[in-house]
Amino acid sequence: MSRHLNAEEKNHHRGTESTETPLSVLCVSVVNRVTARLGAFVFLALLAASCRQESEVPTFRVEPVRFARRVTAEGNLKSTKATPLTAPTEAPGQLKIAWLVPDGSLLKKDEVIVRFDPTDFETQLVAGREDHDTAGNKMLKTNSESSTTRTNLRRDAHQASDELLAARQFKFDDAEIFSRYQRVESQIDETLAGRKKEHAEGVLGVRAKLSAADRDLVSIEQRKADLKIRNAEQGLHALEMRAPYDGILVLQHDWRGDIVRVGDSVWPGSPIGEIPDLSSMKAEVFVLEADAAGLAVGEKATLSVEGKPGSVITGKITQVDKLARPRFPRVPVQYFGATITLDKTDPSMMKPGARVRAVLDVEDRQSAFSIPRQAIFEKQGKKLVYCKRRGKFEPVVIEIGSSSAGRVVVTKGLVKGDEIALRDPTEEKDA
Repeated sequence: MSRHLNAEEKNHHRGTESTETPLSVLCVSVVNRVTARLGAFVFLALLAASCRQESEVPTFRVEPVRFARRVTAEGNLKSTKATPLTAPTEAPGQLKIAWLVPDGSLLKKDEVIVRFDPTDFETQLVAGREDHDTAGNKMLKTNSESSTTRTNLRRDAHQASDELLAARQFKFDDAEIFSRYQRVESQIDETLAGRKKEHAEGVLGVRAKLSAADRDLVSIEQRKADLKIRNAEQGLHALEMRAPYDGILVLQHDWRGDIVRVGDSVWPGSPIGEIPDLSSMKAEVFVLEADAAGLAVGEKATLSVEGKPGSVITGKITQVDKLARPRFPRVPVQYFGATITLDKTDPSMMKPGARVRAVLDVEDRQSAFSIPRQAIFEKQGKKLVYCKRRGKFEPVVIEIGSSSAGRVVVTKGLVKGDEIALRDPTEEKDA
């Protein structure tokens, strides 16, 4: 019985081994079929996703619209006509401000605006008078010494002339009466008297020239002292500045933005302030260099005065700076200055120096292809957009013109009705 069982087990074992190979082949075949179907499914899914992604890309339809670009600017009001106030030109040197009317004060005609410190001119006047007195004393001394020297020299010359005359009158030239020694001595005396006379007359001429030179030097010192006195008197007469007529005082700002103050020194002719004509005003505003593209004369502007809610003022740009410059000291930000002529002036609301905020119409196109900035892409140094044509997005090279914060004007490359992508449709495909 056991043998029979063993034989059956062996047969069953051999039968099992004979059926294993066909089963593995079948499994491999099934796996291959499933993989092929799965690959086809994945391909179809990716294709459908790609089509769905292209259909989900947001687009913008190109239509000709009005494009207006406006920039903001800040500045101050200023009078169109104003009488400048400058330091007195008749002053001989620097003037130090001792008292000053506050900025924005109402002035009456002939009212004192500025008083200058007289200390320097008073000191100069005292020194000039002392120098003048010293020069006068020197002149008296020179004249006295010259007169004394001239008198002495003339006396010596007169004495030498008398000696010469006596030597000629009492000449010992008779050999029968006088000895040889006496004749020689008489001749020597005559020659000596002549030489004394010549010397006295020569020294008298030299001393006269020296005295004249000394007097000229002293005269120069006197003129210098007179000039110092005259300058000091002119400075003392120019210690006050008065208002030429009624108005408002607007002090001048220097390159640092500061106004003159008590204690400052100014040169003759330096600007101190002005008295503006309130019947005609203009605005001086500053535009950031980055926003100044297209800024030109003749463009319209709308202004509002700070502190005056609801105030609307219109005008036109009449002047634009050629170069940008910093507006504030030690701040490197560059601005272009522009002058706006106002259409109307309201003296009750508009005062010189008041801060204003302006909106400038830099550009206004009635029919332009204005598209969102995000629809423009740059690849290989070219600007392009993706236009949807026949269900697919195609890159199109464009040329752009002016732009605003979020819009760009396209001048070439697009036509009316084009549908462009607002994001790059190739990014997800590449991913």
